Amino acid sequence: MRVLLVAALLMAVACRSDPPRDRVIVIGLDGMDPDVIARLVAVGSLPTFARLGREGAFGRLESSHPILSPIIWTTIATGKTPDAHGIGHFVAVNPQTGKHLPVTSRMRRVKAIWNILSEAERKVAVVGWWATWPAETVHGAIVSDHTCYHFLFPEGETGGGEPLGITYPPELLEKLRPLVRRPADVTPEEAAAFVHVSPEEFARPFAFDDDLSHFRWALATADSYRRIGLDFLQHDRPDVLMVYIEGTDSVSHLFGHLVRAEGLKGELAAQQERYGGAVEAMYRWADRLVGEYIAAMDERTTLVVLSDHGFSLGELPDDPSRTRDMRRVSERFHRIEGILYLFGHRVRAGRRIEKPVLVDVAPTLLALSGVAPAQDMPGRILSEALDLGDGPPRVASYESAPRQAVTATPAEPAVDDAIVKRLESLGYLDASSPRGDRSLAAMDFQAGRYAEAAAKYEALLRDDPNDGEVRASLAGTLGALGRYDEALEHLRVSLEQRPLNPEAHHNRATIFEKQGKRDAAIAEYQAALKVDGRYEPSRRALVRLTGSATAPQSPKNDAQRLASGLLERAEQAARRGDYDGATQALDEAERIAPRYALVHQYRSNVAYLRGDRTAAIAALKHALEIDPDNALYRTNLDRLEKEADGTR
Repeated sequence: MRVLLVAALLMAVACRSDPPRDRVIVIGLDGMDPDVIARLVAVGSLPTFARLGREGAFGRLESSHPILSPIIWTTIATGKTPDAHGIGHFVAVNPQTGKHLPVTSRMRRVKAIWNILSEAERKVAVVGWWATWPAETVHGAIVSDHTCYHFLFPEGETGGGEPLGITYPPELLEKLRPLVRRPADVTPEEAAAFVHVSPEEFARPFAFDDDLSHFRWALATADSYRRIGLDFLQHDRPDVLMVYIEGTDSVSHLFGHLVRAEGLKGELAAQQERYGGAVEAMYRWADRLVGEYIAAMDERTTLVVLSDHGFSLGELPDDPSRTRDMRRVSERFHRIEGILYLFGHRVRAGRRIEKPVLVDVAPTLLALSGVAPAQDMPGRILSEALDLGDGPPRVASYESAPRQAVTATPAEPAVDDAIVKRLESLGYLDASSPRGDRSLAAMDFQAGRYAEAAAKYEALLRDDPNDGEVRASLAGTLGALGRYDEALEHLRVSLEQRPLNPEAHHNRATIFEKQGKRDAAIAEYQAALKVDGRYEPSRRALVRLTGSATAPQSPKNDAQRLASGLLERAEQAARRGDYDGATQALDEAERIAPRYALVHQYRSNVAYLRGDRTAAIAALKHALEIDPDNALYRTNLDRLEKEADGTR
């Protein structure tokens, strides 16, 4: 009897010491838009998201500018703003070589949630998250964002020798091999649910600047991380699983301009026939993915589904030639609102999450895991949607000492080059100075930290004194500090280096305003609009000063006003790929107002889109005869003539 009693007591103690632990699954779906989800839910295309909305809690997650994935996903993972975590762009610059290299985990200045949870003895598994290479030591596993790039190369080799930091623990890499898919693994039958292409197109060699190849990469990578995450759930049972899926965003960048766009002609119509259904098919694929993770949950699991931003679909670029290689300018088509769903254990069904922001995610995940958030995390716990009880009180900080960001990383040149090539193919690296410090400096400026912003811009300018954009930004910061003479000198040099820079004209106008030189300020605001008629800061300033925002090239008489309407028609036709319709409208506009320079600029644009560089050059020369001081016309003419000579 005594033996049985002791055994029973031991069993009770064992049960008390190892109670069932709550689990959290986080699925990050890059670029999924709440309005698109609502539209597809309404027609029955997304049954899992419909269930999340009925049985879970939902809010529109407000992102922050710049809307660039490494910045935002690091903010989500740390609960800290970019000025604290230090990730400011997709790439940094290697100070030894000057080459672009992708941002890495060593550039992050603060602990991520997987570090904090590991210290609290919570088992973690992190799959594909931005800026996780080299993989850090954690209580659990990290499958870094370099994993699928590693497997692009024959036998997964990325430059000889043992790969560094692809996963933690390192031996996990070999175990993942059967779960990782390459672009070549995507079959024609599988792709047919997304795109409609010929066997010959499907057989093209892989290249990131090929639209179909890039789609196959996006799908293969997304499916790899889906499979790896589910495998962790089945075999490792982590306390917190975080899986990142980029394919929803990549496919939107590649083909989003085609979604339900009407009246397309020519090359755009041909693109739409092949790829017009790809984005909505990817949303349906994501819906099935979330459904698989719900099926793998138990009654003590909370599911968090979120996106870093939304995406405007069906919008055509101002320059239709950009769609020829399926590139879209990155941030312009991002929308500030993403999604945030909470589902499962301790979630109050049907609740609305009140205005959640990025920094709210990490404190909420910690609270769901039974770990206290830190006071130096500016976000809140989303308690209106959760039954959490009192929970542990906040601790002061998990940063026992400032974490030093390190630019130098273990060399992995093949992967680095592949990542940079892919980012270029999506249009992410078009900016002339894509270093993270530039984004961080802009954030300092927007927050009123002018001295800090000036120091960052000055450092950038020391690296590249010929960067006119950085010089203009530094001038704007110096102007905010009241250092007007220095600012004006920088602006003078900036406009010599880069004449087509509306920011430089705008910053000069702002200084003139502060100096009481109203007429000079108006002239500079107008100069900014002459370079870019859609430059909103100068447009708003002109409305404030003059009551209107008439750009210098705006119509001056009745004939030009009639022609302007035809130019708008020509622009809309060209954006749809209807170059014949655009040319007809331009012919009529020129008949009405032959000395209106803007007609000839538009004619040059349409000729260029047709591939007729000779006609494009002739039209620009005609425009310059009418408006000889127009820097935009002169710069574009110089570019076209260099292209024709083969010097550029």
